[in-house]
Amino acid sequence: MNHQSRVWVYQSNRVLSAEETETINNALINFTKSWTAHNQQLKAAFEIKYHRFLVLIVDETQAGASGCSIDKSVHLMKELEQQFHIDLFDRFNIAYKLDEEVKSAPKEAFEELIKAGAIDSNTIVFNNLVPDYGQYLEKWEVPFKDSWHAKVFKLESVL
Repeated sequence: MNHQSRVWVYQSNRVLSAEETETINNALINFTKSWTAHNQQLKAAFEIKYHRFLVLIVDETQAGASGCSIDKSVHLMKELEQQFHIDLFDRFNIAYKLDEEVKSAPKEAFEELIKAGAIDSNTIVFNNLVPDYGQYLEKWEVPFKDSWHAKVFKLESVL
């Protein structure tokens, strides 16, 4: 995929099992193979990262993703939510790495982790708002201090 390809990152509120990941992988293979916009095949791909993130990628040099085609992807994600009893649309569920393990917490719990010192300026967080593949590769997993999180959440100074 080229670096200008559009990206949508969907984060599960929990870790997916190996079986769930395999089933979702198969669903995404089928979806991306048949994903169209205005009857044109989209050059689409996907990644499943850390058994938690579903990433859709569209290289729009061949055909652009339209509102209807994006709606199709959202519909698929809603179906996956129901099938696996997960939440993929909670933007207030914050993902971070703790000892190389990806965890997530609701906004309030994330704030408590900051207050407790469990999250610091070097904690890796995930910027699921990256708009393109280049940013996804370079700025999706970043230290807290380099992310939008630093603008929203105040780190407590440790004395």
